[in-house]
Parts: sequence; C-alpha cells; structure tokens
Amino acid sequence: MTQVIWSQWDDLKVPLGFTRLSPVTTSLESDDLSSITFYVPTYMGGRRALEFSRAMKSLQYLQLPNAGFDDAIEYLTPGVILCNARGVHDDSTAELAVGLAIASRRGFADFATSQKSELWNHKRYSSFNDSNIAIIGAGSIAHTLKRYLTPYQVEINMYSRSGGSGVRSVTELDTYLPTTDIVFLVLPLNDESRNMFNIGRLSLMKDGATIVNVSRGAIIDTQALVRELNSGRLFAGLDVSDPEPLPVGHPLWSARNCIISPHVGGDSTAFEPRGKRLVEEQIRLLASGEELKNVVARGSKNR
Repeated sequence: MTQVIWSQWDDLKVPLGFTRLSPVTTSLESDDLSSITFYVPTYMGGRRALEFSRAMKSLQYLQLPNAGFDDAIEYLTPGVILCNARGVHDDSTAELAVGLAIASRRGFADFATSQKSELWNHKRYSSFNDSNIAIIGAGSIAHTLKRYLTPYQVEINMYSRSGGSGVRSVTELDTYLPTTDIVFLVLPLNDESRNMFNIGRLSLMKDGATIVNVSRGAIIDTQALVRELNSGRLFAGLDVSDPEPLPVGHPLWSARNCIISPHVGGDSTAFEPRGKRLVEEQIRLLASGEELKNVVARGSKNR
C-alpha cells in the first residue's frame, strides 16, 4: 500500500512508491493535506502541530516525535494508530534530570546569583551522594535514569503503578517518602497521576528533600509546591510546569529553592538523528507489512 509521509525532514529516507512531504514541499498552513496518511508533527510544535492532523482526511498513522502522548489522544479519529517516540529522548531527558538534581542539591542557582553580584558566598550544601532516591515511573526513560545514577553512591528505588520485578508499587510510596532525599518524576500524565504530588504527599517529603519533574507539570499541584518551596522546606528542579509555558508573573518563577528549565529534556542535539532514525524504521516496517513500534493508542470507532 502506498503511503504519503509528512515530517519535518526533507531528506527522510522512504521506500520506493512512498511519497515524502516536508515543509520544503508542502505547507501545513496553506496546502491541501487530505492525501497525507502518515503524519509526524514537528517536534516541540505543541497543540498547533497536532491541530493540522484534523485536515488530513486520509490519515492512518500519527507518529509523535516525543514520548508523552496524553495531549494527542483527542486528535485520534476512527482507525488512526498513534505511536510515540519511546527511546528517542531517554538519554537527553535522563542527563537533564541528573543535572537538575545536582544543581538543586549543590546550590547552582545561588552560585549564579552570587556570580552576577560578584559575591564570593561560601556555603555548605547537601551532597548528591549518600542520597536515598525514588524514581516514580518504570518506562524507558526511568530505566535510563537509573543507569545514569548507578555510578553515584546512592540508594535507588523505582515505583510504578503495578510494581514487581524489583520495582515497588506506588501504593507504598507514602511509606517511604519521609526518608527519601530526591524524588524523580518520570511517568506519563493520566487520571491517576494528575496531581499525584498534592499538598498531602508533598508534606510527607522530608525537610530538605528535592523533587525533580521531567515528565508533565500537572503531576505536581503547582500551588501546593509553591507553598512548600517558599517555606524553605523543599527544593525543586523543574523541566515542566503547570501551566506551560509558565506565564510572566507566575509565583513559581520567584519561588525559593527552585530551578526551572523550559521543557528542554528531550530537545538536545541528540534528537535529530534519533528521531529521524525512528521514523525511517517505522516506515520500513510499514512497507514490509510489519507491526509498527511504540503503538500507544488506536482511534476508536465509537469516538
């Protein structure tokens, strides 16, 4: 079966008989999109990039360039297969998560402020080593993060919805939070994880603990987090926020003990070659009649 592919890469390798489209040949803003059967939204294009799929009347496959897919579910029409980019962003996201944790524990935000003021402000900060670490999530990014952490002198425990195979169930989380130094959030956003870290759960964290979020902002109750941060009791390294982008004047910007990066976990130089390689592999599987990788949802006929 012939396929019409749209992606951000004009040099994407496609099988014989397949049609390759890109911003060079086809504008999503002004051209007819009805023939597109395989759509890869532009990376970091957000909801605007997903909206273009509504004009793709022949769409069969929606291949996301990112791992998170909660925001794409509403764009699935009957019969459309949704795939995510599991594996593409593992290393970049894990390295940022470790960086945010170390920066938070060792006072990098204070160093930057002191440097601007030309102040030699010597203080003692908490070591990253000798920490009790919780990784909430057990997907590919979470396992990559665990591998990145193993060289350090730390104790690592992973938590997932179902637990098992050396992974604790999230039902046990509240028992262990009071003795946990660093919490990494690396899990998808859904009805169960939304506001998982509310005021009650944040209050269970030990004084001086750090929470690092590289998943979705809404997993943390922002108002509750701001309150805990401004009390001086907790620290945070956030690559995501709720709302996002964080608007000017939002109290999270000025909260104490908080380092914020603008959702750049997967957006490093590693993305281009890895993202393109995944899409080319998916198209190869499609051409050979094989099941695509990373299928996360299918458009229901009852939608």
